[in-house]
Amino acid sequence: MTDYKNDKRVVMTLDAGGTNFVFSAVKGCEEIISPITYPSNAHDLDKCLDGIIKGFNEVKTLLNEPPVAISFAFPGPADYPNGIIGDLANLPAFRGGIALGPMLKEIFGLPVFINNDGDLYAYGEAIAGMLPWVNEQLEKNGSPKRFKNILGLTLGTGLGGGIVHDNHLLIGDNSAGSEVWAISNKYEPEQNIEELVSIRAVRREYATILGINPAEAPTPKDIYDIALGKQEGNKEAAKETYRRIGRALGDVLCNLLTVVDGIAVIGGGIAGAKELFFPSMLEVMRGKHNNGNPRLCQKVYNLDDPQEMIDFARGETKTIQVPFTEKNVTYDTLSRIGVGISKIGTSKAIAIGAYAYAVKMLDKG
Repeated sequence: MTDYKNDKRVVMTLDAGGTNFVFSAVKGCEEIISPITYPSNAHDLDKCLDGIIKGFNEVKTLLNEPPVAISFAFPGPADYPNGIIGDLANLPAFRGGIALGPMLKEIFGLPVFINNDGDLYAYGEAIAGMLPWVNEQLEKNGSPKRFKNILGLTLGTGLGGGIVHDNHLLIGDNSAGSEVWAISNKYEPEQNIEELVSIRAVRREYATILGINPAEAPTPKDIYDIALGKQEGNKEAAKETYRRIGRALGDVLCNLLTVVDGIAVIGGGIAGAKELFFPSMLEVMRGKHNNGNPRLCQKVYNLDDPQEMIDFARGETKTIQVPFTEKNVTYDTLSRIGVGISKIGTSKAIAIGAYAYAVKMLDKG
């Protein structure tokens, strides 16, 4: 596996939002220039594309060595391998298929790699975030077990996701792998799950509980402060709001982890309210179906709880004899998965993911 942290190649990056585009450059998994911000001009395609070109040109002038690639996250739907962006909700100027990757390749003469932000978040966490941290804890505690699979979820304006299996990012045949926002909503069957696990859901749920118009509800940050007693408001309604979000998130994690069978890491703006939604999330993950069967076959650990992390890392190591020999083998008998909040931050994980993905693809030729 490539040592991305010590790689000497430079990759130009972009964090594309509906309001602003933030450009930077990464070397060895670290930003090497101060980020440059341009308005996205979301409703004017020519201005939007011109801003992207100017942004990367400005980054290039600040570098002391030539970049080897451009790699960044951009909203979908898209044909990411071919760099074609489809009809975007938060960038309405993109309609009918825009060949963004081929355009940048033609202008800058560099390989261009575009992915979904949820995918790159998960890849960054697999390369330099939660996954290596978990395996370091296992090694320190003498466990022979190592994790190779990770599910990354970003809880923000929407619900994003990515899956990495043994250092391979799951993209899918239609560039739509890990589109977790579209998963069914168990608690509001007429809606997809993003409507209950996102920033807008915080305000709407609070309003629903109180029977008021969502437009009259406080901001999500205010609702968080109300729940903690830092601000006046209906504290119980605020706490119930996050309990519902945690419950819905727990259901999503159960459905996904039955397939991934690995570590889950959570990032995004809502992650900062973990003390409010983690309890109900874990309750669902550790719960049972109506027939008594567990939601998950594995034991679930909260990786942000010090004692649970110790128990998780220690495992249950056992030594057994190989039949018909005098040899022994040691293995960890505890089937387990863990869930925790990002330790490197969402933006940094995405930047590292973009960098590592570009370097990996360049090495593959």
